[in-house]
Amino acid sequence: MTALATKPSLTLVRQLKATPASVYAAWTDPKIMAQWFGPHHTHIVSAETDVRVGGKFRVVMREIESGEIHDVSGVYREVEPERKLVFSWAWVSMPERESLVTVSFHPVGEGVELTLLHEQFFDEPTRDSHNGGWTESLDKLERLLA
Repeated sequence: MTALATKPSLTLVRQLKATPASVYAAWTDPKIMAQWFGPHHTHIVSAETDVRVGGKFRVVMREIESGEIHDVSGVYREVEPERKLVFSWAWVSMPERESLVTVSFHPVGEGVELTLLHEQFFDEPTRDSHNGGWTESLDKLERLLA
C-alpha cells in the first residue's frame, strides 16, 4: 500500500482593523474586491460574485506592464456570512489544476483575524507563486480597511 501524496498548501493570517461585516464585504462585493484583489502588478478588469453555496465567482486581472490577462473563477462550497467562505479556485488557462480556498474571519479585540488557507496546489512552484499573489493582495486589503 502506498501513501497518498500530500499536495502543497499555504496559510496566511492577518490582523485587520475592521469589523467582520466590512472584511466579509471586501471578499463578496465585486466593487470592493476590485479595489484590493490581485498582486500589486495587476489591475482588476472585472469581478463577479454570486455568494451562495453553488454560486460562482470570477475575477479578471490585467498585468499593468505587459497587459497580459489572468482569469480565475470558482464555485462557493461553504458560505457563512461574516465567518467563513470556502470556494474552488481555477485559472481559465489551467482548469485541470483546481485548488481550494478557505477564508475565515474571527473577531479579535477591535478587529478581525483573517485566515486564508489555500490547498490542493498542483505543485510547490504553483503554491509559491500564489503565496506571493495572496500576500500582496492581503497587503492591499489591509491598507483599504485601515
